[in-house]
Amino acid sequence: MAHAPLTDLSPRHLEAFLEEQKESYDDLVARGLKLDLTRGKPSAEQLDLADGLLSLPSSTKDASGTDVRNYGGLAGLTELREMFAELLWVEPDQVVAGGNSSLTMMRDCLFDLVLFGGVDSERPWSREEKVRFVCPVPGYDRHFTLLESLGIEMVTVAMNDDGPDVDAVRALVADDPSIKGMWVVPTYANPTGAVVSQEVAAELAAMPTAAPDFKIFWDNAYAVHHLTEEEAKSADILTLAAAAGHPHRPIMFASTSKISFAGAGVAFLAASTENVRWYLGHLGNGSIGPDKVNQLRHVEFFGSADGVREHMRKHREIIAPKFAEVDRVLTERLGGRGVATWNTPVGGYFVNLDVLPGTAGRVVALAEEAGVALTPAGSSYPYKQDPEDTNIRLAPTMPPLEEVTAAMEAVATCVLLAAAEKLAG
Repeated sequence: MAHAPLTDLSPRHLEAFLEEQKESYDDLVARGLKLDLTRGKPSAEQLDLADGLLSLPSSTKDASGTDVRNYGGLAGLTELREMFAELLWVEPDQVVAGGNSSLTMMRDCLFDLVLFGGVDSERPWSREEKVRFVCPVPGYDRHFTLLESLGIEMVTVAMNDDGPDVDAVRALVADDPSIKGMWVVPTYANPTGAVVSQEVAAELAAMPTAAPDFKIFWDNAYAVHHLTEEEAKSADILTLAAAAGHPHRPIMFASTSKISFAGAGVAFLAASTENVRWYLGHLGNGSIGPDKVNQLRHVEFFGSADGVREHMRKHREIIAPKFAEVDRVLTERLGGRGVATWNTPVGGYFVNLDVLPGTAGRVVALAEEAGVALTPAGSSYPYKQDPEDTNIRLAPTMPPLEEVTAAMEAVATCVLLAAAEKLAG
């Protein structure tokens, strides 16, 4: 059904529309919903796909005959590093297989840079007068929280369909040595679903920076999380940076958190061999090695990189209908109204919803009162400050399909009510 833009309604018709939405919202509240679209968690059905891990490993030794129950092996099992090196388009000697959290690896890298400096640093970052990071927005809230916890200032640029606004990034980093790095989620970005193009990645890898130790934190969390048969390939940032003469610029992160078991998977870091030695050198001061039993469990379960790819096709079969349902409800309820836009992602875990400027906080509050939990408005921006109060991140993977439908119907009602309130003054 085609809808007329709310801005085209006369004051009298807009007032009548507002009253209709108030009635619909009152009915919604009366239903007593308890629905959650806050975070991108796998559903129970997705987690069930990896239940075979619970009876593994079948051996206590890796391919070299080393007993995985004992200390050592700081870089992780060779066969697992080889498997994910293929998936991440890097060399095995550039990969570290760690514990269960790539976010912990990111934190460790930031801490080490602040305390000790990197392989190409003139001094520890803590001895700089100011340290700043470029943050494409909307972006991942936990990235911003990490920086804020360390007192690292954040400078925003737009996240476009082909990646960060590279012209804006280039202008920022060229003459400001306090800008020490940037975040990038290259494939199916959180929350926009954008895929960084090879051209943008090449420019980020090659651009001159005033800071000699500028870092790109390349968080490839969704590299294999495809929603269609057209599977996007992440740009090969490590090769691009090495070819441009900046081999130590990118540090890549990934994990199996949304592939096998969240909280009981394996995280990965990939970088230049010098950066890998730097990371392991600091890690070794506080670790006797990762959980190699769990790593062997994953080696046996997946078998190969193709085994991971086949496993992810099963994930796609479960969650793709939920994303399709989000798009269907939003299109039917909000299409043509002129009060919201949203993406139709081909991978990743989120739908990016932009509502009428000045109403995102109101939409989230209305939804909460109606029993639908959404990520707080502003979360996709540093310091939780969305300057337009327009962005809402939707996470439809965890609830059953029927709950996704109910939640999105509720969200649509809240969007319309908030927009009508604003337009009616």
